[in-house]
Amino acid sequence: MIAALVVFAAAIVLAWFLPRPLGRLGRDGVSPRLGLAAWLTAIASVLALALAALGLLARSAASGWPTFARTVCESVTTGVCPPAVYRSAAYELGLAAVAFLGGITLIVLGWRYGRSLRRTSVSTREHAEAARIVGRRSGPGDAGDAAFVLDAARPAVYCLPGRPATIVVTTGALAVLEPAQLTAVLAHERAHLAGRHHLLLTATRALAAVAPFVPLFTRGAAEVARLAEMRADDAAIGRGEPGRGPSREQRRRTLLAALLAMGASVAAAPASPVPASWLPVTGGVVAARIRRLAAPPAPGRLAGNALALIMLTLALAAAAMLVPAVAMTSL
Repeated sequence: MIAALVVFAAAIVLAWFLPRPLGRLGRDGVSPRLGLAAWLTAIASVLALALAALGLLARSAASGWPTFARTVCESVTTGVCPPAVYRSAAYELGLAAVAFLGGITLIVLGWRYGRSLRRTSVSTREHAEAARIVGRRSGPGDAGDAAFVLDAARPAVYCLPGRPATIVVTTGALAVLEPAQLTAVLAHERAHLAGRHHLLLTATRALAAVAPFVPLFTRGAAEVARLAEMRADDAAIGRGEPGRGPSREQRRRTLLAALLAMGASVAAAPASPVPASWLPVTGGVVAARIRRLAAPPAPGRLAGNALALIMLTLALAAAAMLVPAVAMTSL
């Protein structure tokens, strides 16, 4: 019982206090790949600790119900709990009802999480099918990530994962983007698909929807989306053959110009929001991406930030494994 409380307390502490240091380290997107790893490790660690606490609690109850009932009674009454109380039928029935409700709550949360994932998958697949039917294919593309043009005045470029994957480009985007800029934007969307960022966004957003009262989950969903955009930027400007085509610096400037053109046009166009389950090239983090592309971080800062993120990620992973084991052996 005490071991379960200690593990659960560790999960609560991490869930409430980790967002601040994680947000500070990934604030400017200095190391988006390591930032993603740190946020995802933090979320996974908190979930692992919470599940470990539930497992310890269930094992304690199953191995010795009378002892478990007495421990719960003494913890509520600050150590004063006569046997006549915790051995009474009314008390044991009440405790069993609370345990049953806790199990039902866990099942309901899991069902809601699965339903959210399912809804996102169905919505994305339906939109991809509609885009392939209504839109016209833009160039040969790859078999798995063809681009389709939709008639819409609002500039937008976004990818729809699936088999096959689909990239949607509106006529409004074609009107404001030069050929090289369009190539850079498409490379950004293909980087999303190659990195399977949609899986990260879907999982974290569903978790935030199920447990919006947990700061790590709500902040984590937003940070994962922001860092995924910056990671796709890095992958897009990093692609190219050495000695052939534009240099990395030229690709960076081209993508920056594309973001500026798209951002200005989107601000002037009528509102037509892209559903959050898709990955648009423009969105709430465009300003941060523009600042980052316009002024890349210095190598020294990059190294220091990367080292801090690696150490924090390893510490979180170790905590998720060691805290339950230490609690079981020492308490």
